[in-house]
Amino acid sequence: MNLELESMAIEMPVVDGHPNRQAFRGILTLVDVPSDRPPSGARGHRVMLTAKAAEAALPSLLGMAVDYAPRLEGHDARMKVGIITLAEIAEAGVARVSRGRNVVVEGYLFARDFPEIVMEIKDRGRASLGMSYEIADVRVADVNAGVWEVTEFTFTGAAVLKRDKAAYRQTSIELVN
Repeated sequence: MNLELESMAIEMPVVDGHPNRQAFRGILTLVDVPSDRPPSGARGHRVMLTAKAAEAALPSLLGMAVDYAPRLEGHDARMKVGIITLAEIAEAGVARVSRGRNVVVEGYLFARDFPEIVMEIKDRGRASLGMSYEIADVRVADVNAGVWEVTEFTFTGAAVLKRDKAAYRQTSIELVN
């Protein structure tokens, strides 16, 4: 299956002026590119999500939550501030990133419930905020390798955080009108 030209989405009904839906778009991660720094849970190893694994895991992103920690320096899986409704793998040029292919996500932030995160993204957005994935059921080709090649996993969510705290510094998030 070639997902480069496809996207997967949950179709949400249009509700004009919904007070608790703020659309967002972000680059969640890169595929076939080693991370800039070790993600949490990788025991100090940088990681690389293979394209095959990312394509297989893409459906698991739909309906997953977006979370944040108040200082935007990590994850807080209990602070659910949004939902992912679209996921796709896009070439770098499509999402304006300089290398690799990107896992691009879209969805909604709960704007009325969490106005502080919406304002933070509005004020800082692409300039300094990024995203990070949450995964489970991970298989690594060689746990002794310097960079772990992730060959199988399931997405369990995503987080908004400062770009310099993300495993991939070329991730981003922005509000969509």
